[in-house]
Amino acid sequence: MLKLNSELRAVSRTTLSGNWVMAALATLVYLLIAGGVSSIPVAGSVLAIIITYPLAYGFAILFLDLFREGKPIDIGKLFDGFKDFGRVWGTLILVAIYTILWTCLLIIPGIVKSYSYALTPFILKDEPELKYNAAIEKSMRMMDGYKMKLFLLDLSFIGWMILSILTLGIGLLFLQPYMNTARAAFYEDLKAELSDRYVSEEENNN
Repeated sequence: MLKLNSELRAVSRTTLSGNWVMAALATLVYLLIAGGVSSIPVAGSVLAIIITYPLAYGFAILFLDLFREGKPIDIGKLFDGFKDFGRVWGTLILVAIYTILWTCLLIIPGIVKSYSYALTPFILKDEPELKYNAAIEKSMRMMDGYKMKLFLLDLSFIGWMILSILTLGIGLLFLQPYMNTARAAFYEDLKAELSDRYVSEEENNN
Protein backbone atom coordinates (compact mmCIF):
# COMPACT_ATOMS: atom_id res chain seq x y z
CA MET A 1 0.00 0.00 0.00
CA LEU A 2 1.30 3.44 -0.94
CA LYS A 3 2.61 5.65 1.83
CA LEU A 4 0.57 8.64 2.95
CA ASN A 5 1.77 12.05 1.75
CA SER A 6 2.83 12.89 5.30
CA GLU A 7 4.97 9.73 5.34
CA LEU A 8 6.56 10.61 1.99
CA ARG A 9 7.40 14.08 3.27
CA ALA A 10 8.81 12.62 6.50
CA VAL A 11 11.08 10.18 4.70
CA SER A 12 12.19 13.01 2.40
CA ARG A 13 13.18 15.16 5.38
CA THR A 14 15.11 12.23 6.81
CA THR A 15 16.91 11.79 3.48
CA LEU A 16 17.79 15.47 3.32
CA SER A 17 18.96 15.60 6.94
CA GLY A 18 22.59 16.67 6.84
CA ASN A 19 22.28 17.42 3.11
CA TRP A 20 20.16 20.59 3.11
CA VAL A 21 23.05 22.97 2.45
CA MET A 22 24.40 20.98 -0.51
CA ALA A 23 20.86 20.46 -1.79
CA ALA A 24 20.26 24.21 -1.70
CA LEU A 25 23.61 24.82 -3.42
CA ALA A 26 22.73 22.31 -6.16
CA THR A 27 19.40 24.08 -6.62
CA LEU A 28 21.14 27.45 -6.84
CA VAL A 29 23.55 26.15 -9.49
CA TYR A 30 20.64 24.65 -11.42
CA LEU A 31 18.60 27.87 -11.32
CA LEU A 32 21.58 30.07 -12.18
CA ILE A 33 22.48 27.99 -15.22
CA ALA A 34 18.91 27.64 -16.45
CA GLY A 35 18.14 31.32 -15.85
CA GLY A 36 21.49 32.55 -17.09
CA VAL A 37 21.26 30.69 -20.39
CA SER A 38 17.74 31.89 -21.14
CA SER A 39 18.75 35.53 -20.47
CA ILE A 40 21.45 35.56 -23.15
CA PRO A 41 20.37 37.93 -25.95
CA VAL A 42 19.35 36.40 -29.29
CA ALA A 43 20.84 32.92 -28.78
CA GLY A 44 19.40 32.48 -25.27
CA SER A 45 16.15 30.81 -26.28
CA VAL A 46 17.96 28.29 -28.48
CA LEU A 47 20.56 27.52 -25.81
CA ALA A 48 17.80 27.17 -23.22
CA ILE A 49 16.05 24.55 -25.34
CA ILE A 50 19.31 22.64 -25.73
CA ILE A 51 20.52 22.86 -22.14
CA THR A 52 17.40 22.99 -19.96
CA TYR A 53 16.12 19.45 -20.52
CA PRO A 54 19.32 17.50 -19.78
CA LEU A 55 19.87 19.79 -16.80
CA ALA A 56 16.34 19.19 -15.51
CA TYR A 57 16.94 15.45 -15.85
CA GLY A 58 20.14 15.71 -13.82
CA PHE A 59 18.35 17.76 -11.15
CA ALA A 60 15.66 15.07 -10.78
CA ILE A 61 18.14 12.18 -10.78
CA LEU A 62 20.39 13.86 -8.22
CA PHE A 63 17.64 13.57 -5.61
CA LEU A 64 16.59 10.09 -6.72
CA ASP A 65 20.17 8.91 -6.12
CA LEU A 66 20.27 10.75 -2.79
CA PHE A 67 17.06 9.01 -1.72
CA ARG A 68 18.35 5.60 -2.76
CA GLU A 69 21.96 5.81 -1.64
CA GLY A 70 21.93 8.37 1.18
CA LYS A 71 25.40 9.52 0.17
CA PRO A 72 26.52 13.17 0.22
CA ILE A 73 25.17 15.12 -2.74
CA ASP A 74 27.43 15.23 -5.79
CA ILE A 75 26.56 18.42 -7.70
CA GLY A 76 28.30 16.93 -10.73
CA LYS A 77 25.25 14.69 -11.19
CA LEU A 78 23.39 17.77 -12.38
CA PHE A 79 25.14 17.25 -15.70
CA ASP A 80 24.49 13.50 -16.07
CA GLY A 81 21.86 14.21 -18.72
CA PHE A 82 24.57 15.42 -21.09
CA LYS A 83 26.26 12.00 -20.95
CA ASP A 84 23.27 10.51 -22.79
CA PHE A 85 22.19 13.73 -24.44
CA GLY A 86 20.26 12.42 -27.45
CA ARG A 87 18.05 10.02 -25.50
CA VAL A 88 17.42 12.37 -22.58
CA TRP A 89 16.90 15.53 -24.61
CA GLY A 90 14.80 13.82 -27.27
CA THR A 91 12.49 12.25 -24.69
CA LEU A 92 12.04 15.32 -22.51
CA ILE A 93 11.47 17.66 -25.46
CA LEU A 94 8.66 15.32 -26.50
CA VAL A 95 7.22 15.56 -22.97
CA ALA A 96 7.31 19.35 -23.27
CA ILE A 97 5.70 19.34 -26.71
CA TYR A 98 2.93 16.96 -25.67
CA THR A 99 2.21 18.97 -22.53
CA ILE A 100 2.06 22.23 -24.47
CA LEU A 101 -0.27 20.72 -27.08
CA TRP A 102 -2.64 19.40 -24.41
CA THR A 103 -2.50 22.74 -22.59
CA CYS A 104 -3.41 24.54 -25.82
CA LEU A 105 -6.66 22.55 -25.83
CA LEU A 106 -7.51 23.37 -22.22
CA ILE A 107 -5.49 24.10 -19.07
CA ILE A 108 -6.85 21.17 -17.05
CA PRO A 109 -5.97 18.46 -19.64
CA GLY A 110 -2.48 19.94 -19.81
CA ILE A 111 -2.06 19.66 -16.06
CA VAL A 112 -3.40 16.10 -16.04
CA LYS A 113 -1.02 15.06 -18.81
CA SER A 114 1.92 16.67 -17.04
CA TYR A 115 1.28 14.30 -14.16
CA SER A 116 0.98 11.36 -16.56
CA TYR A 117 4.48 12.18 -17.82
CA ALA A 118 5.94 13.02 -14.38
CA LEU A 119 7.97 9.82 -13.93
CA THR A 120 9.71 10.00 -17.31
CA PRO A 121 13.10 11.22 -15.98
CA PHE A 122 13.21 8.42 -13.40
CA ILE A 123 12.33 5.84 -16.06
CA LEU A 124 15.09 7.16 -18.31
CA LYS A 125 17.48 6.61 -15.39
CA ASP A 126 16.31 3.10 -14.50
CA GLU A 127 15.62 1.74 -17.97
CA PRO A 128 18.37 2.90 -20.35
CA GLU A 129 16.90 0.84 -23.16
CA LEU A 130 13.79 3.03 -23.20
CA LYS A 131 13.61 6.38 -24.92
CA TYR A 132 11.22 8.80 -26.57
CA ASN A 133 7.59 7.60 -26.61
CA ALA A 134 8.46 4.27 -24.99
CA ALA A 135 9.68 5.99 -21.81
CA ILE A 136 6.76 8.42 -21.83
CA GLU A 137 4.23 5.61 -22.28
CA LYS A 138 5.82 3.70 -19.39
CA SER A 139 5.30 6.75 -17.19
CA MET A 140 1.68 7.00 -18.34
CA ARG A 141 1.04 3.36 -17.47
CA MET A 142 2.61 3.69 -14.04
CA MET A 143 0.66 6.88 -13.29
CA ASP A 144 -2.68 5.44 -14.37
CA GLY A 145 -4.84 5.86 -11.28
CA TYR A 146 -2.11 7.68 -9.32
CA LYS A 147 -2.05 11.15 -10.87
CA MET A 148 -4.26 12.64 -8.16
CA LYS A 149 -2.00 11.10 -5.50
CA LEU A 150 1.04 12.91 -6.88
CA PHE A 151 -0.94 16.12 -7.39
CA LEU A 152 -2.00 16.08 -3.74
CA LEU A 153 1.59 15.41 -2.69
CA ASP A 154 2.72 18.49 -4.60
CA LEU A 155 -0.18 20.48 -3.19
CA SER A 156 0.84 19.55 0.36
CA PHE A 157 3.88 21.82 -0.08
CA ILE A 158 1.67 24.90 -0.36
CA GLY A 159 3.04 26.29 2.93
CA TRP A 160 6.59 26.10 1.61
CA MET A 161 5.47 27.74 -1.64
CA ILE A 162 4.04 30.68 0.29
CA LEU A 163 7.25 30.89 2.32
CA SER A 164 9.27 30.96 -0.91
CA ILE A 165 7.23 33.95 -2.08
CA LEU A 166 7.59 35.75 1.24
CA THR A 167 11.36 35.24 1.22
CA LEU A 168 11.64 36.59 -2.34
CA GLY A 169 12.53 33.17 -3.70
CA ILE A 170 15.16 32.20 -1.14
CA GLY A 171 12.87 29.50 0.25
CA LEU A 172 12.84 27.94 -3.23
CA LEU A 173 16.40 26.76 -2.64
CA PHE A 174 15.01 24.42 0.02
CA LEU A 175 11.56 23.78 -1.43
CA GLN A 176 12.84 22.32 -4.70
CA PRO A 177 15.08 19.70 -3.02
CA TYR A 178 12.24 18.82 -0.63
CA MET A 179 9.70 18.37 -3.45
CA ASN A 180 12.15 16.52 -5.71
CA THR A 181 13.08 14.11 -2.94
CA ALA A 182 9.40 13.54 -2.15
CA ARG A 183 8.75 12.79 -5.83
CA ALA A 184 11.65 10.33 -5.81
CA ALA A 185 10.14 8.68 -2.73
CA PHE A 186 6.76 8.55 -4.49
CA TYR A 187 8.36 6.89 -7.51
CA GLU A 188 10.11 4.25 -5.43
CA ASP A 189 6.93 3.60 -3.46
CA LEU A 190 4.82 3.31 -6.61
CA LYS A 191 7.32 0.94 -8.23
CA ALA A 192 7.13 -1.35 -5.22
CA GLU A 193 3.33 -1.15 -5.20
CA LEU A 194 3.02 -2.06 -8.88
CA SER A 195 5.60 -4.84 -8.54
CA ASP A 196 3.68 -6.38 -5.62
CA ARG A 197 0.45 -6.15 -7.60
CA TYR A 198 2.06 -7.87 -10.60
CA VAL A 199 3.39 -10.70 -8.41
CA SER A 200 -0.03 -11.10 -6.79
CA GLU A 201 -1.76 -11.25 -10.19
CA GLU A 202 0.75 -13.81 -11.44
CA GLU A 203 0.15 -15.99 -8.37
CA ASN A 204 -3.61 -15.75 -8.85
CA ASN A 205 -3.33 -16.68 -12.51
CA ASN A 206 -1.22 -19.71 -11.64
